Amino acid sequence: MVSLPEEHPDPADETGDAVLDDAASTDVEVRADVPVDEQSALTTNYPVGRLAATVERLRREVRAAQAEADGRALIELAKGILVERLGCGPAQAARQLAELAEQAKVTPLELAVDVINQSARDRLSDVTGAFLAGAKGDESPSAPRAGSERSAAVRLREAESGALAAPDTQAVADSLLQHALTPLGAVGVAIWTAGTDGSLTLAGSAGFSPAEAGRWRYVPPGVVTVARTSLTARTGQWIGSLAETGLPSVGQHHYPDGGRAALPAGTGGRVHGVLEVVWPTPLEPQSPQVIRQVEALAELCAHTLETYAFVHGGDTVSEPRVLPDAAELVDLADGLHDPALVLVPYVDDGHLVDFHIHHVNSRFLDPAGRPRGLISGSLLLEAYPMAAGESELFQRVERVYATGEPFRAQRMNLTALVDQVTLATVADISISRHGSSVLLIWRIEDETARLASLLQHAQRLGRIGGFEENLLTGEITWNGQLFSLYGRSPASGPVPLEELALHAHPDDAVAIGRFLRTLLHHRRPAAAAFRLQRPDEVTRHIRVVAEPVLDADGRPFVLRGAYQDISAQHWTEVALAATRDQLAHTEQQATERNRLTLQLQHAIMPPTQAPLQAPRLDVAVRYRPAETEQLVGGDWYDAVVLPSGLVLLCVGDVAGHGIEAATSMVVLRNALRGLAVTGAGPGQLLTWLNSVAHHLTGSITATAVCGIYDPDSRTLRWARAGHLPPVLVRDAEAVSLPLLKGLLLGAVPDVAYAEDEVQLAADDTLLMYTDGLIERRDRTMEESMTQLLTTVRTAPCTLDQQLDRLLTYSRSDTDDDTCIVGIRVS
Repeated sequence: MVSLPEEHPDPADETGDAVLDDAASTDVEVRADVPVDEQSALTTNYPVGRLAATVERLRREVRAAQAEADGRALIELAKGILVERLGCGPAQAARQLAELAEQAKVTPLELAVDVINQSARDRLSDVTGAFLAGAKGDESPSAPRAGSERSAAVRLREAESGALAAPDTQAVADSLLQHALTPLGAVGVAIWTAGTDGSLTLAGSAGFSPAEAGRWRYVPPGVVTVARTSLTARTGQWIGSLAETGLPSVGQHHYPDGGRAALPAGTGGRVHGVLEVVWPTPLEPQSPQVIRQVEALAELCAHTLETYAFVHGGDTVSEPRVLPDAAELVDLADGLHDPALVLVPYVDDGHLVDFHIHHVNSRFLDPAGRPRGLISGSLLLEAYPMAAGESELFQRVERVYATGEPFRAQRMNLTALVDQVTLATVADISISRHGSSVLLIWRIEDETARLASLLQHAQRLGRIGGFEENLLTGEITWNGQLFSLYGRSPASGPVPLEELALHAHPDDAVAIGRFLRTLLHHRRPAAAAFRLQRPDEVTRHIRVVAEPVLDADGRPFVLRGAYQDISAQHWTEVALAATRDQLAHTEQQATERNRLTLQLQHAIMPPTQAPLQAPRLDVAVRYRPAETEQLVGGDWYDAVVLPSGLVLLCVGDVAGHGIEAATSMVVLRNALRGLAVTGAGPGQLLTWLNSVAHHLTGSITATAVCGIYDPDSRTLRWARAGHLPPVLVRDAEAVSLPLLKGLLLGAVPDVAYAEDEVQLAADDTLLMYTDGLIERRDRTMEESMTQLLTTVRTAPCTLDQQLDRLLTYSRSDTDDDTCIVGIRVS
């Protein structure tokens, strides 16, 4: 008989552990340099030591007896299989088993497991067969014998034997932990049964204290636990560390960082519960063999839970109950007023593939109009193949059958396929599981009721109430919405049209009289608007529309119409009228403001200016205002001959738009003109202009580039303040001047600006411009500069033509002003 090694302490032996702990607490000295057997001999000289040794010996004997009993059950089962296969007696079968084991060089227990696997061919057989096949395949002169795989296969069959012989689920949990899970390093196992209401009940557990198991006896619906996630997903959940998930579960205080495995325990498409395995330390990724082993154990639990349906209440002991039969469900369906189908699972090769329509009640209405006889007895996907499509009806039924949690939905689309024609309808769905059957109820929406409901909702949303008045009998019919509009209770009765003026504002009597004359005298449809004075002293603006129904002689005998509350519309129109007046006034003010701004800007910055008289120098300027009048900007330029004979050239851009930007532009332009008379260089001029912008203009900010050109030496000294540098065109090449250091104007009080000097030659062209010429929202400034340099290389001969071409082919899309100053040396 093979005795399984115990890799972890048995949780069930709490009494023995307590005795050993007491023994360890005595004064018996345990020496590290003395072998265990000698220490055992030493400890026997003390009473407590002898007691501990006795307990340990009895524990080993109990384990050996349990292992021998489990192994004997497997061997007896294998002997029975040989008796049936060989047609021999028990004694001959025993000798045959022993001889085969000796020839295969395996233990009789391992051979018995192999025989059982070949005969059973179940999920457990596949798993243990894989272990045994792997062990045999590894046997070679150079390969070690795979005893661990063989012992794992034996443990699985011993666990199965113990589970089948167990009187309840608690004993099943003990058997699984002892035989199959403890060798895998697990310290606890919990078997949960799933309730039809979504709850979880701890049907059996091992490795946990009675107090801990009692606290987790029942988990209400909606509480998310490790077992709940497996039940909801219907797949195995392998968790490395419980603390990382934050999910509660049994034993969480004893093993907070331990690993967990939760697998749904189901057979034939139905999930009866969950098998949860606990490890004391974080769980590493497991091999496929171990995963298949635990899945087989979960299926074994499913068969146990299928056999026993547990009822828990207080501290009472679980007892099996009989599940309701399909016949009882048929009686329930026949007693319903709604169409209902009783579905029975159709299982093939252990897998749920469809549902038999076992019964349809007398109220059943097929969406395609087929009789009950064609539906009853067929498969669900055969009768309704579209159920697996967009509506996911089959998936809903499958999930309810698997988990037991009922499903309800309103206005689900049902689609039927009849003679290759798709027929669609809308129905309210209810699906519930009863025992091993499923009850499917659908209430197909009646078209007349649906249209009536639509009309009722439309009247409520539109605040409309309908009426009908019989002129011959005096009978008046109002709907509920009209009583609500009038502020009257249905008990007070409706108001005739002839008394309409009594409930309206006196000033509206003329309009109501005209409405009644058109309706009754001229016998034509009519409409009127009036102010309704309700009993609750609330005045509502109402519009009434009515038409007469004429008899064969052309006389009206019925009036039909509707009232609509247009109070919100009335006050909206009043507010819109006031808003329109205010907007018109504001628009007039804005137009006048923009007109004055443009006049000021054009007076100071004309689009073109008279030719500048400078020796051996052509100067041209262009100014293009923004296309949108509301975006009057602060771009400016200047080109003037100073008293010294030098030429001042500059462009700038004040931040912002509107009258403030325009006036700030005037201040900076005039200030620079005045400062340039001093003869200072461009860097000093920008330093002074920065002080003006920061201290004397309300802290405006602006960019600028300033140059002083000497016609005699053909040199240009220039500086920049946060602006784009000038572009030099020479022959067929165009380059941008260096990006000198210089902060924008007005940002800080004191700034020094760097200067640079450029030596120009005959026919050279120099361009200064603002960013409105090249800036685009969809490209970078570097890309825009490259486009500009490409354009100016192919410019026409004259300077004016060159500047006009730049404005024409400018690709800017920022609606900004554009200034260009160009010089050409002659």
